[in-house]
Formats: sequence, structure tokens, C-alpha cells
Amino acid sequence: MRCLSFILLFFLSGFGLYAQSEQIAQNYLDQGQYQKALKVYQELLNENPGNGNYFDGVITAHQQLEDFTSAEALLLSRLNPNSVNPGILIELGHNAALQQQQEQAQEYYREALAVLDEKPNYTYTVARSFEKYSLLDYAAEAYQKGLQLNPEMKFQLPLARIYGEQGKLEKMFSSYLDLIEKEPEISTNLVREFDRYIMEDASNPANSALRKLLLQRLQKNPLILYNEMLAWLFIQQKEFKKAFAQEKAIYRRGEENLQRIIQLTVISKSEGDLETAKEILEFIIAETPSENILLQARQLLLSMQVETAIPKDYTKIEKNFEALFQEFGTGAETLSIQIDHANFLAFKMGKIQSAIELLQTLSDNVDTNFQQAAVKMALADILVLDQKFNKALIYYSQIQNLVKNDEIAQKARFKVAQTSYFKGDFEWAKTQLDVLKASTTQLIANDAMELSLLISENALEDSTQTALKLYAKADLLSFQKKNKEGIAILDKILANHKGEKIEDEALLKQALLHEVEGEYAKAEKNYLKILEFYSSDILADNATFQLAELYRNKLDRPEKARDYYEQIIFNFPASIYFVEARKNFRMLRGDAIE
Repeated sequence: MRCLSFILLFFLSGFGLYAQSEQIAQNYLDQGQYQKALKVYQELLNENPGNGNYFDGVITAHQQLEDFTSAEALLLSRLNPNSVNPGILIELGHNAALQQQQEQAQEYYREALAVLDEKPNYTYTVARSFEKYSLLDYAAEAYQKGLQLNPEMKFQLPLARIYGEQGKLEKMFSSYLDLIEKEPEISTNLVREFDRYIMEDASNPANSALRKLLLQRLQKNPLILYNEMLAWLFIQQKEFKKAFAQEKAIYRRGEENLQRIIQLTVISKSEGDLETAKEILEFIIAETPSENILLQARQLLLSMQVETAIPKDYTKIEKNFEALFQEFGTGAETLSIQIDHANFLAFKMGKIQSAIELLQTLSDNVDTNFQQAAVKMALADILVLDQKFNKALIYYSQIQNLVKNDEIAQKARFKVAQTSYFKGDFEWAKTQLDVLKASTTQLIANDAMELSLLISENALEDSTQTALKLYAKADLLSFQKKNKEGIAILDKILANHKGEKIEDEALLKQALLHEVEGEYAKAEKNYLKILEFYSSDILADNATFQLAELYRNKLDRPEKARDYYEQIIFNFPASIYFVEARKNFRMLRGDAIE
């Protein structure tokens, strides 16, 4: 047993020494010390003549030393006239190419490809050897030949990738689609390959090539697969109405499953295309046999009507709520809709007392702690709207006891701090916010950190806290959806507190309110002021990113947007906006998004 252990230890030690020596040799290559690398690799190869890595290391070292004759002699010594190795032929070709002997190189490459006629199983090895030296035309030819000789071989994927690297977009997508048509079950994985080229811009060459191919194939062979791919493409381009047309075709031709269409509703709503989302919901409402889906669709449609409503629409929306309750009742299954109704009454119609009474009645009739928490959260928010801060604080505190350790409890705790801030109790608000900085919910933690920083910076500078009280009032008006009044309060701060720390906060807050009101030129002016006078302060990255978004989404000035996204990348690498800015910058520049 001891003898066996000794032998095993001996071999393991030898293996470790070889690995260490190989690493040393590779380090010499990386550092450009080619003579030293050659010596180590040669010693390793002498002891292990069959090791391909050592052999490659010797060849590379000779070539880096421009000793092509020695490299060629070694390569030729590995050629077996009875069983030609195409990899060695490619290496000989590369060795000739390094000496500018292009005709000789091409002759070796053609010989390597010819081997495939007899040995098609070498296709992948040959193609990868060509790819190693960026000989993409030869690699593509190898895969093409392999497919001709054996159509069952799965070379479409690597061939498509090569076409992509060559910029042959139609050939690339055609190869992918051939593979998807052959093996539909892998289509989800292949979409990741499409993602590298497809962009939001519909005029992007890759988008155009894919759309053209899909439409052509759909005409020749109307597979649902092609409708699905077109729907996916239109979603990437944020053309949700076109995506909906494809999804309807899929629905009619398939098993009439609404799940894909429901997902499209969510996507189009989240991207701000409310009109298309409404149209899709109306289709779902007309088609679904499920009462549960019908109720959810009706609720979502109603919430979007509320979101986009103007005062003249309010009476109609109120009737829609009443009709929904008549049809589905006012039990637990419509609890969230009843809460939506209370918020509509309070925040849109100004019927605060009616909303409070509705929620108090609802609170007396719910069963679970989570239902109770949801009702009390809405009730507290409406009490803040009505500036009954102390009552609101009681309800927020009750929520924390009802659903301890849940995200809702953390949200309620943040609202306790926010409400204290609204009423001017900045010290207590900051105490609560400092605890929430360690919140497990990142969004709450970020909000807590921002508000805590606002209070600490401005409470210290002004002992009377005059400007901070005005800012808190503007914040409250924003919460109350009284944006015009909030903008007016912020004007007072900007007029009377120039040069104070709160000025950039006021400019940013006001810019955001201008955007909500559709006053984009005024918002732009505020962002530019922040960048002019507060370029090194903490809100500079916020202003830069918001300005880029404004140019891209509202003012249709993509070149300007790209410039400001670029500033985030180079000037604010630690910004929370960095990842999004980099993605948008690359998209506007026309890069393939990885």
C-alpha cells in the first residue's frame, strides 16, 4: 500500500512540475521573451513528444523569433503520408502566410479542405483551426462542405456565427432560421444570438434583414414559428401594434391561448404605449372564457384609463367602476379594484372624504393581515393627500405590525419618514431614513438614502430650515398631483436661495415636474443649469442621465442623447445609471448589444 501511495505521489508531483513549467513557458511568450519560451517548451516536448500543447508552443516561439524554417521543418515532420492531418496543413499555411507566401499558404489551405471529401468528420476541427487565424472564408467553406457531405451534422450554428462576423446578415439569419425550423425546441436559446444584432431602431440593417427573411418565409411556408419571430422582432423595435397583429394571427391559428397576448399587454404598458395596451386588453376581454383573466383585464384597462384621464373623462370612468362592481361584486376578489377606486376618488376627483369612508368600510370587512395592510396603506396615503399627517402616521405604523419583515412593512416605514418630512419634522424623518438605508429592498434603500442626504445637507446649512421646508412643501404638492403649484414653490427657492446647497435639488425636482407637465424645453433648461453650475456635485449624474433620456424619448434628438449617455460612461462610472447609459449609448451608436 505504501509503495502504491509513493508511485501515485511521484506521478502527481511530476504532473505538477509539468504544469508549472508550461505556465512559465506561456508567461515567457506573453512577455515577449520568445527565446526563453522556446527553451522551456522544447524541454517539455522532448520529454512528452505527443503533447500537442507543447508542440504548438514550440511552433509559436519559432514563428515569433521569425525562424519559419525550423517551424516548417517541425510541422512537416508531423505530416503522415498515409493519414494526412488537416490541422498540420493549416498550420503550414499559416507559417507560409507569416512569410507573405500567400500562394503557398492558399495551397495548404485548399489541401486541408480537400481532406474533408474523404473525412467529413474532421469538419469541425478544420473550421476551428481556420477560425483560430481569423480565416473566416475558409472556415465557412469548411462548414458548408461538411453540411453538403453530411446534412445531418449540426454545423448551422457555428456557420451562422461566422456569417455574422463577416457581416453577411441575410446568410446569418437564414442559417439560424434553417436551424430553428429544423429544431423548434431550441428557438428560445437562439434568440440570444439574434439579440447580438437586433436593435430598437427598425432601420438597423440587421433588423431589416431579419424582417425581410421572415416575411419571405412566411409567404412560402406559413409556420407559426415565423409569426412568433416577427412578434419578437417588433417588440424589440417597440412597435407593439405590429407585434399585436402577429400575436392575433398566432392566437387564431394556434390553441387560442391568451398568455402570449397578456404578456404583450404588460410589456407595451411598461414601455408607455398605453393606446396599444388598451387595444390588446379590449381584445382579451372579448376573447377570454376565464372570469379571472376577464377581471384582471378589466382592472388593468380601467387603471390605464385613470392614468391617462382628463377631467371630462372622470364621470365615464366612475361609471365603469360601478359597472365592474355590479358584475363582479365588492368581495375579496375585487379588493385591489376597490382600492383603485378609492385612489381615483381622492387623487383625481378630489372626493377625499368619500374615498376615506370607502376604505374604512373596506377595512372592517377584510380577513387577512395582508389585505388589511393594503387597505390601510391606501387610507394613509389619502390622509397624507389631505394633510392629516398624524392620522396617516398611525396607519403606517399599524401596517408595520400587521406584516412584520415584509417589503410592505419597509415601504410603510419609509412613508412614516416621508410623512414626517412633509410635516417638517426633519430630525425624526432622518432617524427613520438612516435605519432604512440598510433595507433589503434596493429601491427603498436608495430612496431612503436620497431623502436622508437631502435633509442632512440642507438642515445643517440653514438653521431656520426655510428652504428645506419650502422644498418639502413642493414635494408634497407633487405627491398630491398638484405639479403646477409645486413648480411655483420651487421657483421661490430658486429666486431666494441662490448659491445654497438646495439649489441643484430644486432645479432637478422642478425639471422632473416640467417633464410630467409636458414642458420639455423648461426641463432641458434646468438640467443644463445643473451641469453648468453643479457639474461636480452629487446630482450631476442624475441631471446628465435625465437630460439624455429627455433628448432620446421626448425631444427626438438622438445625437444629443448619445453625447450625454457617453458623459455618464466616462465621467460617472460609479453612477446607478451607468449600465443603462452604456446600453443606450451603444444602441444609439449602432453597436450590436451583447
